Amino acid sequence: MSASAVLPSPIVRRHRSVLPGFGLTLGFTLAYLSLIVLLPLAALLLRAAGLGWSGILAVLDSPRVGHALWLSFGGALAAAAINAVFGALIAWTFVRYSFPGKRLFQAMVDLPFALPTAVAGIALTSLYAANGWIGKPLAAIGVQVAYTPLGVVLAMTFVGLPFVVRTLEPVLEEAEKQLEEAAATLGATRWQTITRIVVPAALPALLTGTALAFARAVGEYGSIIFIAGNLPGISEIAPLLIMIRLEEFDYAGATVIAAAMLGLSFLVLLAINLLQHWSRSRGA
Repeated sequence: MSASAVLPSPIVRRHRSVLPGFGLTLGFTLAYLSLIVLLPLAALLLRAAGLGWSGILAVLDSPRVGHALWLSFGGALAAAAINAVFGALIAWTFVRYSFPGKRLFQAMVDLPFALPTAVAGIALTSLYAANGWIGKPLAAIGVQVAYTPLGVVLAMTFVGLPFVVRTLEPVLEEAEKQLEEAAATLGATRWQTITRIVVPAALPALLTGTALAFARAVGEYGSIIFIAGNLPGISEIAPLLIMIRLEEFDYAGATVIAAAMLGLSFLVLLAINLLQHWSRSRGA
């Protein structure tokens, strides 16, 4: 009799998941993401690749296209940096202090979420135009906001602010105040408490909100076209240039610009996510 017939077969134990249906849910998730996200993006890249490298470089080498991409991404990065600073201050104020009208100001922060982008663009243009309530005194000292790159950054800052504030608020609310009190009893200054206790705990959430604000700003269209003035080489953004190319039936050119925006957005978001991962691992 062989040894295999004598020895019992090993018992294979399957580790069951706490929640059932992992295979089904994973398959549905991958299928849904493929249909909604991956296939459209793949179609965009394939359409752009059909022009070949020479055709792609010919489109991107245009000064008009280069300036539009630079303004869209440079303005979005500037707006995200502004929101990272002032959004953090606003979130800190909402979480740590009580004052009259707090609910009203919190509702005002959420306005860019609910307000149609065209309405926001008209309102910003009315305020910051040369004859507007804010634009007129600024024009008197030589600062023009509307129909300039500054107006583009302003509109991007407006639409991106809620992402930083609402992402950072829950983290600040859950922060352990006992650590701050312990640091104070040990002789730490307020600046040391903020930089060594508060900032490390809130940094991952701040980077997440900043990434969301950047992504929202780089693809913004409705609120920018009114205050930008859409002057080629001055205040024309890449999404508007894509629309112009489509209206001119230049589908290949529009596809190349859109693919360039996709690639640049992916690289910037990847860099922010890597920085976020580094801050989490360092905090852990």
